[in-house]
Amino acid sequence: MSQTHTSPEPSLLRIAGLSYFVIAFIARLPFAMMVVGVLTVVVSARGSLSLGGLTSAAVGIGTACFGSLLGAAADRFGQRSVLAILAVANGAMLLLFTSVVYADAADAFVLLAAFGVGATAPQVAPMSRSRLVTMITDRMPEQGRTRTISGTMAYESAADETVFVFGPFLVGIFASAIAPWAPLVGAAALTVLFVGAFALHPSARAVSVHRDSEGRAPSAVSELFAPRLLVVVAGVLGVGMFFGTMLTALTSFMADRGAPEEAGLLYGVMGVGSAVLALGVAWLPPRFSMRARWLVFSGILLAGALLLLVVDSPAMMMLALGIMGVGIGPTLVTQYSFGAAWSPLGRSATVMTMLGSGIIVGQSLGAAVAGEIAENTGTGAALVLPIIAAGVAFAAGVVNWTVSDPRRRRPVVSG
Repeated sequence: MSQTHTSPEPSLLRIAGLSYFVIAFIARLPFAMMVVGVLTVVVSARGSLSLGGLTSAAVGIGTACFGSLLGAAADRFGQRSVLAILAVANGAMLLLFTSVVYADAADAFVLLAAFGVGATAPQVAPMSRSRLVTMITDRMPEQGRTRTISGTMAYESAADETVFVFGPFLVGIFASAIAPWAPLVGAAALTVLFVGAFALHPSARAVSVHRDSEGRAPSAVSELFAPRLLVVVAGVLGVGMFFGTMLTALTSFMADRGAPEEAGLLYGVMGVGSAVLALGVAWLPPRFSMRARWLVFSGILLAGALLLLVVDSPAMMMLALGIMGVGIGPTLVTQYSFGAAWSPLGRSATVMTMLGSGIIVGQSLGAAVAGEIAENTGTGAALVLPIIAAGVAFAAGVVNWTVSDPRRRRPVVSG
């Protein structure tokens, strides 16, 4: 007598493989180490905090200028070749930058080398999101895609936040135990090894081959400028502005109390809560629509930010940061989920790098403006900026509610 065995539905872990997630996680570390590592080595070698800040900004500008172009190149030529080239190029630029800083070169060359570091930065996080979403939509049953994509965006955002806490920590260890140049040399080695491994992982070729086999031409570039997609980019830009203004204003707040080095610890309160809540998004009920999630969680973020108007002690600041942490993680997850849903055919890597660049542009712009205002006007004025940034994220959520017609949405955004 024969028995019929029903094969289990394929899970994303089974499709991608455990090695994929390990490699993709470690491959993000160099990028998280770059900005702080650049600042550390410049301040140490050149003795200029001002030049250190400018070089960190130059890294961000380089990434913002070229990030989306690298995503478009990945959509056109495949992730494997683009990332393999970037792994070598970025590793070389990190070593070149370190050499230029310690050499007797003009500040302009230091800034140019920093721009090159950012311009060649491998977009591992956006590429990973694009790769995983493509695997889900191509190789998983339709009924399980919504929750899987939501869970994947939650994991990716939590991984990003974990890396951006752990990356600066590694910089501090390497710089203290070895030398100020060690973090950048370590980042160069990690880039070549793990970004290279991420590029060569079988998932990169599998996604590209599957897409090509259907013979579908990519959507027109003009679809990248659809209002519903631009609203998501604006929302992510607001979140990036919040990150930049909040950390800078918080540093000024703690400096006024004689403990600027404790700003990172307080900021970690928001980061931990944000990562935990971001992971929890996957378990929210489907009837709590994504449009509603954006409004609710960005509203919580804005409410927590408004407390900055009356904060007068580190304890109260910690309370405000805790509330903002509840809102910021789920908001970012929801925005990336909308980005995945609205990605035109064959343009997912471009869209994800657009969103990643939005975070970086907002963060760099926010940090620069907040630093200037904090120094020239005072901490009170600087603390208004995170409120404005949170307001941008919330306003984008309101606009998204109107431009996202449920009757025209793909199944992936229904949950």
